[in-house]
Amino acid sequence: MHVVDARALDIISDAVDEVNKLKGAKNVPDWGEQSKFDAEKDKAQFRQYEDACERVKNFYREQHEKQTVEYNIRVRQEFKKTVRARMGIWDAMEMLDKLVDDSDPDTSVTQIEHLLQTAEAIRRDGKPEWMQVAGLVHDLGKLLYFFGAEGQWDVVGDTFVVGCKFADKIIYPDTFAGNPDSRDPVYSTEYGVYQPHCGLENVMLSWGHDEYLYHVLKKQSSLPEDALYMIRYHSFYPWHREGAYSHLTNAADERALAAVRAFNPYDLYSKSDDPVNPEKLRPYYETLIAKYFPEVIEW
Repeated sequence: MHVVDARALDIISDAVDEVNKLKGAKNVPDWGEQSKFDAEKDKAQFRQYEDACERVKNFYREQHEKQTVEYNIRVRQEFKKTVRARMGIWDAMEMLDKLVDDSDPDTSVTQIEHLLQTAEAIRRDGKPEWMQVAGLVHDLGKLLYFFGAEGQWDVVGDTFVVGCKFADKIIYPDTFAGNPDSRDPVYSTEYGVYQPHCGLENVMLSWGHDEYLYHVLKKQSSLPEDALYMIRYHSFYPWHREGAYSHLTNAADERALAAVRAFNPYDLYSKSDDPVNPEKLRPYYETLIAKYFPEVIEW
């Protein structure tokens, strides 16, 4: 019989690191200006999951079946114990270039091209340097694939909350039928182990490249709070695009939501941009990298 006691809740709470605290309303950026680089793009062509190939559909089926509370607690405990590699940002980008993301229906460009396309779109729209850097590094958490991941299912793809009922706004919601948490007497309820409007800092998102990179960079970069929001939540589409989980969010999450929505067009719609030349762009971005990161990062 499944029992959730105070000790179990403490484990979950300990497994989720708190996001940086709000610095005050006076420091909240104005995200009212819309992105410009994508004004002529046909946005209907993106995130067409119903027409996606079997590779994408099979990926999400496996992800939805295996992202359980038990797994998420275990992998966070393991994360805290291990340094997987030591290297700088550009070396990490080049290493990541070997990965083909099985979850992405929108593009076949290399990982380093996607990172540079994202950063360049942000740059063309005149956004601040720190946001360009966020675009440049936002997917580097996919390095998990080379650091002992169990597959792509715990590295890439849209993220969602574990520990409560799986939202019907998640891609392919029917595939959660194979996840044992969907039949758990606690985890299958609306609030699960959480309290109403407890805030995203107090829930556990499915483990993957967003969560991993956030935890790496919040201690090893000088990126501002909003850049960390963009990194942590950019794959949390059920929340920032579909409006799910409003019963768990609080007023503090509004700042994060505004930042992620401002970032999302650059991540998503730059995938159809013209190819980029990494070596030509490298001097500019290495200058920015030096402003926000140490020469060597512990991954």
